[in-house]
Amino acid sequence: MSIGAVAFAGVGVGVIALPLVNQMSPSADVLALSTTELDISAIQPGQAIKASFRKQPLFVRNLTPAEIAKANEVPVSDLRDPQTLADRTKEGKENWLITLGVCTHLGCVPLGAGEGENRGPFGGYFCPCHASAYDTAGRIRSGPAPRNLEVPAYEFISDTVIRVG
Repeated sequence: MSIGAVAFAGVGVGVIALPLVNQMSPSADVLALSTTELDISAIQPGQAIKASFRKQPLFVRNLTPAEIAKANEVPVSDLRDPQTLADRTKEGKENWLITLGVCTHLGCVPLGAGEGENRGPFGGYFCPCHASAYDTAGRIRSGPAPRNLEVPAYEFISDTVIRVG
């Protein structure tokens, strides 16, 4: 009799606990936003595009050899948030810089990814809200922003497609 009562109570706890645990799982729309795949084949050297990742702007820039050289010339000790270009890109794909397009000061969207936009004094991105200027590697060089533009987790699926997230 007591074994049956314990078994019945165990099944009752399972029936109650299962929906509670399942409701904590992310919904289908959240899972759909967790990764973004982008075809980068049309981005020419020196160009950048704006995309969206988790409802935030995403900047994808194809750096020219001159921009890479300029970024590598900067002494890391001169930077507020010290990172090399190699720290911010994938090995063998140093020309592809992928960053979130959100200024680390107060969350404005910097200019510089669109054609003809102000890239600031360092040739990268310029935040019009409070004049934070980023270089070609997305590193903070002047203004109130405390950190570099964030580099999200990403991987190359092929030579022309990246998956962010």
